[in-house]
Amino acid sequence: MGQNFNWAGTAGFFGLAKGSPEERAQMLPALDVADIRAVDWAGLRAAGFKGCVFDKDNTLTLPYICEVKPELAESLGRCQAAFGESQVAIFSNSAGLEQFDPDGVEAGRVEAGLGVRVLRHREKKPAGGKGDLERHFGCGAEELVMVGDRYLTDVVFGNRNGMFTIRVAPVQLEGEPVGVRIARFLEDRLVRRTREVKQISAPAHRLAGDDPARFLLPEESLNS
Repeated sequence: MGQNFNWAGTAGFFGLAKGSPEERAQMLPALDVADIRAVDWAGLRAAGFKGCVFDKDNTLTLPYICEVKPELAESLGRCQAAFGESQVAIFSNSAGLEQFDPDGVEAGRVEAGLGVRVLRHREKKPAGGKGDLERHFGCGAEELVMVGDRYLTDVVFGNRNGMFTIRVAPVQLEGEPVGVRIARFLEDRLVRRTREVKQISAPAHRLAGDDPARFLLPEESLNS
């Protein structure tokens, strides 16, 4: 249960549910897409972004599997080509987290399986600051893209730290622990209710301008 239960995320849920419009806006991503294949990585790089941070489970891989889902491998490669391999990393609530992976054994296994650097860190998303990210990437967090499948961990963490946030639909719900499924149900419901409030929208980002949808690939390119 240690890796599955997220005290910071749970506390964040209750805090955001009763929060101000500005606080609730932290749950909303700049882009909400089916999966990473929809994203124009070269366009993000041209706009001035300098790196990309991925969640792992249900973003790039099936839950607890150490292999990129085959359909997503090409898009991940395009991301690495756009930013450079050293400027693409995984920020996970399991691999690389000091509490569960103090010696970095799991992080090393993930790196070998996915071919992507795993950041070592001390706190679960959405807790923690941006220092580890900025030290690794050599730039401000506001110049980074955060990609993940969870609104209250990945998206909130990214928005709190000034990143450009992209939420993807989970790769596969089957196999997730009961606690994670319950948390996902609650956060999805809260996000739907928040989107119904007209004055609440995703935080603006200076590099994205007024049209973050310009970083989506044309539909015809996704079907080719």
